[in-house]
Amino acid sequence: MSEEDKAPPSIDFNTFILSLSTSALMHLGELPGAEDDVTVNLAHAKQSIDCIALLEEKTTGNLTGEEERLINEVLFDLRLRFVAAKKAADRKA
Repeated sequence: MSEEDKAPPSIDFNTFILSLSTSALMHLGELPGAEDDVTVNLAHAKQSIDCIALLEEKTTGNLTGEEERLINEVLFDLRLRFVAAKKAADRKA
């Protein structure tokens, strides 16, 4: 069976959050194996982080415990990484 014949994976809330998280990590230049072709874009990373924060705000009271923990942990981690990347960029400037 070719790749085109496979059905795409189903999307749930956790998958969506992880997808946005991956986007932020990509823009922060933090994906494993991407060392050779890293383009840090803090504005796009911030936008992805802000989207997750917006989802956290708008879904308050409607998430399962697992979903709530995931979104909190993802935001905490991404915000720390963003601050570190911002400081590194400021030192280079």
